[in-house]
Amino acid sequence: MSGPGAGFEYPPVEVSWLKRDVLLFANSIGCTTDSELHFLFELHPNFQVFPTYPILLPFKHSTQEVIDFYAAQKAVKVPGIPEFDSTRVLDGERLMTFLKPFPPTSAGKKFELRSKILGVYDKGKSGTVMVTQQDIVDKATGESYSRAVGSAFFVGQGNWGGPKGPATESFPPPQGKKPDAVVSHQTTPDSAALYRLNGDYNPLHITPEPGKKMGFGGAIMHGLSSWNFACHGLLKALGGSDPKNIKEFGARFASPVKPGDKLVTEIWRTGSVKDGWEEIRFVTKVEGGKVCLSNGRALMKVVGGGSSKL
Repeated sequence: MSGPGAGFEYPPVEVSWLKRDVLLFANSIGCTTDSELHFLFELHPNFQVFPTYPILLPFKHSTQEVIDFYAAQKAVKVPGIPEFDSTRVLDGERLMTFLKPFPPTSAGKKFELRSKILGVYDKGKSGTVMVTQQDIVDKATGESYSRAVGSAFFVGQGNWGGPKGPATESFPPPQGKKPDAVVSHQTTPDSAALYRLNGDYNPLHITPEPGKKMGFGGAIMHGLSSWNFACHGLLKALGGSDPKNIKEFGARFASPVKPGDKLVTEIWRTGSVKDGWEEIRFVTKVEGGKVCLSNGRALMKVVGGGSSKL
């Protein structure tokens, strides 16, 4: 870890959530009452938080109110790197590790978001990539409940003299093998309007002007909504909708998704098992269109896995 910005630690930020927050999240990513009531009903005897919920806490923090997304992105100046334009930023890649089960509410404990920069890379004319690590930590014990390593791509904001960065590792699907499962998620013209209520209020996903300026023609879905739709599909198809059956989940954001698109995720078991966790590969495409999530990889305990369509 070296170069401008690398190793910089942001001030810890308190984060909190209610049962209502995790219920809204489960609804917004496609959980259904037929087989996933334990994510949707607070009085269910096995009520649980969908494992990727903490990916929202760096946006939401502790508020139940709407957040000024652009102002929040500018809150801390990082020494040694340019001040990037947060109105022109896209998700690059996200890998999440699930370390401890999340309680249905943070009440009774104090949790913090602890973030640090792993690297800032100058990609020339195309832009700059910033890689960060974000942990959700129990302040009293210092235990991390989840860890997310992700990259943000600042469009057209390169050529500032920074390092080019290392080559990224790829996880392609097995060649010549049919998927072990196929899952789909039909978005609607209002899907992004629902998902943003989780706390990710980037205007790019609700009003057409930012997307037009960035060449997308209008509003696009949150990259993390597609990411969460895919995780929901994997856990339902292979993991019996049980959070204990997934340890890691990650993917690269390859192309934008428009509200109303249907997403199709092809899933492959690799047979590579370490310490009881099998490596799973996946690719998500817009039906009839481009790959929107590439480099998909998860570590799971498989309890299902025949060919399926959800």
